[in-house]
Amino acid sequence: MSKLLDSFWRAAMYCLHPRVIALSVLPLIIMAVLALGAGYLFWDAALVTVRSQLEGLDMVNTAIRWLEGLGLSNLRVVLAPVLVLFLAIPVIVIISLLFVAWMMTPAMVSLVAERRFAMLERKKGGSLATSVLWSVGSTFLAAIALVISIPLWLIPPLILVLPPLIWGWLTYRVMSYDALVDHASADERRQIFREHRANLLGIGVISGYLGAAPSVLWASGAMFIAMAPILVPVAIWMYTLVFAFSSLWFAHYALSALEQLRKQKEAPAQANRASTAMNSIAIDGPPAAASPPAAAT
Repeated sequence: MSKLLDSFWRAAMYCLHPRVIALSVLPLIIMAVLALGAGYLFWDAALVTVRSQLEGLDMVNTAIRWLEGLGLSNLRVVLAPVLVLFLAIPVIVIISLLFVAWMMTPAMVSLVAERRFAMLERKKGGSLATSVLWSVGSTFLAAIALVISIPLWLIPPLILVLPPLIWGWLTYRVMSYDALVDHASADERRQIFREHRANLLGIGVISGYLGAAPSVLWASGAMFIAMAPILVPVAIWMYTLVFAFSSLWFAHYALSALEQLRKQKEAPAQANRASTAMNSIAIDGPPAAASPPAAAT
């Protein structure tokens, strides 16, 4: 737990580093352009599709008429934009995470290593190709889990539990791998994943709940659809900062765990060398003292 808290506060302080702030700008710009461009191109078509699907569901129409009878007269107009926004959230979250992992995490891991683990050997237990495959495979599994869990989101408590847990698992898978890909060997990485799985998953889940915080802005965007072009970049900026913090948290924790693992492996080797030296002295005796130089004649 002390290692978990120590890495948490170190990550929070590193978020104020000028290099981290500068690195967060590029993913933010790219994501904002992609999100606003997709909204400009597909917003109207998405609204038409969602409205046509809703109109074909008798249960939904009955519920809307009942709620309109209670005074919610604009519900039918607002419902489709709300659903489009909330369906876009998982896509934006996943793409933001991948952009941070690919564009920011290597630089931030290097920053942590330079400032705190300068003597830690880089064993290059992975490559860019394996990192990309690992991220894409994990994202595919998370996307399947999100799609399967969507019907459960209609149960009020579960919408506050399931998406952050899935995002947390994905964050754990992507960030922990990228934090160790340069410094750890493949065997060391697997051992750290095995011995620290609970803490690494805990960091991911906490990060997932932190990533759910921008949903407050999405809720505001649902109420004030006209403000969506302003709220979308703000929400993406918050996602970027959360995932940047998560990347730093994983880097501090994982590299500290790697350093501790190597010290644990080195201790028996040092003890064996010391024991061998003592046995050699006991058998052969101490090294002979150098004889004094002969007196000059």
